[in-house]
Amino acid sequence: MGLYDQTLVNTYLYGIVTYQFASYHRANFNDRLLVKSVVAFLFVLDTVHSIAVIYMAWAYMVTNYTNPTALQFGVWPYPFTPIGTAAAALVTHLFLGDRIYRLTHNKVLSGIIIAMAIPTFALGMIDGIEAWIIHVNADMTRIKAPVIAWLSMQVIVDTFLTVTLSIILARAQTGMPTTDTVLRRLIRGAIQTGLFASIFSLGDLITFLLLPDANFYGMFAIPIGRIYSNTLLDTLLVREKLKMEMSSSAFERTSRVMGWIPATRVTPGPAATNLHIAVHRSLHDSTDIRTYVVEMISRQAQVKVITRLKK
Repeated sequence: MGLYDQTLVNTYLYGIVTYQFASYHRANFNDRLLVKSVVAFLFVLDTVHSIAVIYMAWAYMVTNYTNPTALQFGVWPYPFTPIGTAAAALVTHLFLGDRIYRLTHNKVLSGIIIAMAIPTFALGMIDGIEAWIIHVNADMTRIKAPVIAWLSMQVIVDTFLTVTLSIILARAQTGMPTTDTVLRRLIRGAIQTGLFASIFSLGDLITFLLLPDANFYGMFAIPIGRIYSNTLLDTLLVREKLKMEMSSSAFERTSRVMGWIPATRVTPGPAATNLHIAVHRSLHDSTDIRTYVVEMISRQAQVKVITRLKK
């Protein structure tokens, strides 16, 4: 597949992501400023990169239509691709790492994610800068080693996040239909986040190794940033369906536990204080994520769950 097909696929995915950005804006979630900043950053990054890819296609296929030697040299959007992808991946990895921390309060696990995400970002930046310096497409094989390291690390981080989130949420199964439906939706989002990004990263790596001179790897390399935006936004937009299936108070508590909206300090009454103490003690006595389900269900169900955990 040539540059035209690569541009077409990327533009199509950008259209899907743009619809998701618009849906997020229209939903008017009361999210934390950090969450809104992440969404805004990804929108700007995807827009700039997609416009740059179209410009690259124009430069090769229109401006230099009668100058085939131009294909020997890279246009600036080409080396910008790994830089933009690395930035999108870092933001997504840290965002999901923050979610894992909020669900488990496990600093070691959070530290492992950060320790993997930052070097992966650095490798992507190195690949992009070196590709910018090389400039000649035929010499891109000189960065073979860092490209392999970067894409391999990206697959490892995506897989680690997917497996970790899936296990955490799967352990929260309670047998209650409403709660388990919420958890299944969140598990689906976690799997999507890692699965599609891993597929594109593996495709990029394999085609780069097997067909380094064919430029086929661009079919996977160019749209990876859109894949990260798509999956991250899907985890945010799933709340539209959850909001219809849950009571307003349960939905708000779930949003606070997941870190979507800022936490607020509320002065509780005596009964609520006793319930909070029981939940707080349960969270510190066990790392079992089932305790988080208490935040998603009604007060009557909460008391039953707490009584069951104390036995």
